[in-house]
Amino acid sequence: MNRRQFLKNACGAAIAVPYFIPDSVIGRSGMVAPSNRIASGCIGVGGMGTANLKSFLGQHNAQVLAVCDVDTQHRKQACDLVNAAYGNQDCAVYNDFRELLARTDIDAVMIAVPDHWHGIIAVAAARARKDIYGEKPLAYTISEGRAIVDAVQRYGVI
Repeated sequence: MNRRQFLKNACGAAIAVPYFIPDSVIGRSGMVAPSNRIASGCIGVGGMGTANLKSFLGQHNAQVLAVCDVDTQHRKQACDLVNAAYGNQDCAVYNDFRELLARTDIDAVMIAVPDHWHGIIAVAAARARKDIYGEKPLAYTISEGRAIVDAVQRYGVI
């Protein structure tokens, strides 16, 4: 094979490659590429948490990968919502928020737990380098609020 034949074959292969890659992977046909999607986890999926979850499922640039709640029924219902929205069985469920935060493929978390847990979970999320969507009140006390702000600044999250 000479250089001219090699280049001809290589160009032909390069042109054919896009035909084998689904549009969703490169962000065509109104799809958002995975690199432009926010992979998220929802911590606390009771009343307000479920409402937030449903809102996130409606966002094309976000994808819910996991849910966490201490209540078994809330976990199951939230998991079923996620799986139905995406048409698969990929949603992970956790009883302990620390297991969800340990995942390296999650970029952000939604926190909708009882008020006295907000500070603990938000600081842990910041330490795990996850961006945070928190329900109000953001913290139960002023010192917890200060700890959240300090952790967000220290770890460079939003």
